[in-house]
Amino acid sequence: MNRPPADKSDRYDGGPVAALRRIAFLLERSRAETYKVKAFRTAAATVLPLGDEVDERARQGTLRDLPGIGASTAEVIEAAVEGRMPARLAQLERDEGGPLTRGGAEVRARLRGDLHSHSDWSDGGSPIEEMAFTAIELGHDYLVLTDHSPRLKVANGLSGPRLARQLEVVEAVNEHLADGFRLLKGIEVDILDDGSLDQTDEMLGRLDVRVASVHSKLAMDKAPMTKRMVAAVRNPFTNVLGHCTGRLVTGNRGTRGQSEFDADEVFGACVETDTAVEINSRPERRDPPTDLLQRAIDLGCLFSIDSDAHAPGQLDFQVYGCARAEELGIDPDRIVNTWALDRLLEWARPPKHGPSEV
Repeated sequence: MNRPPADKSDRYDGGPVAALRRIAFLLERSRAETYKVKAFRTAAATVLPLGDEVDERARQGTLRDLPGIGASTAEVIEAAVEGRMPARLAQLERDEGGPLTRGGAEVRARLRGDLHSHSDWSDGGSPIEEMAFTAIELGHDYLVLTDHSPRLKVANGLSGPRLARQLEVVEAVNEHLADGFRLLKGIEVDILDDGSLDQTDEMLGRLDVRVASVHSKLAMDKAPMTKRMVAAVRNPFTNVLGHCTGRLVTGNRGTRGQSEFDADEVFGACVETDTAVEINSRPERRDPPTDLLQRAIDLGCLFSIDSDAHAPGQLDFQVYGCARAEELGIDPDRIVNTWALDRLLEWARPPKHGPSEV
């Protein structure tokens, strides 16, 4: 210990918690497996409340006596305590810290928030608070927490009672967050086979924003799928039509073809009901495909550019959707999450009465 930094380029002033969280963020941004990230977030949570004890343990070489601290995380902590750039962080900054894609910066700068995100209450990998803290660091004014609804058991979807408990947690989290940011109550609610939504009207009415998505029977015939989606869009609680084709174009889950539906009918219903079409920014989705996205633009739809993040680092995915919106020339005022919070909440409040002026 007590080695001086080699030179200015090796200097690190962020502290051990910041170093551990940044490593986790960059791993998530690169879509690394959750288990590879967990060690760094767990270590950050362990050392956060310890204060000067961390420095003392680093000097004594006893960091690994702490729960959740292993060899790799101890190495990061020791380097940060000494003011040296941790080697793991330096490598990740080189490999993963640059721009995710070309373009999109202008639209991304206009975004005020993100309407689609998941926590460890359903199939996300991190606590609600960590998602909120990262959204603040990325410059958002708001983040909508949209964990899954009960039918999606594989994603640990929230029953009515669990969702009610989560709403209490969101309120508690908001009490401790910085002024100027708000965590919004939401859901990614399943569109059932008949087009109804997988949650009670009473619970849907307690939320700020609702994303409705198809997750089952994605290969349904075109006519019944169209009827199903139009019914969901016309539901007065639906604000955003999520990843409308359900396709997967790459990634570790493999690929999946897109659902077939009458785009004019579905997107026409979105225009009539003031429902936003989601531009899902996950690289493995790129949903809607470009031809359908162009049709939604031509018909006059509103849009929401969302990360569909399942980990804090994935909140950065929005720039992928921003690049697509920029390339196709979408007016930023047609993107609902460029709106200030008050305007967004007024638009999302049911019942919907028709298109707002954009």
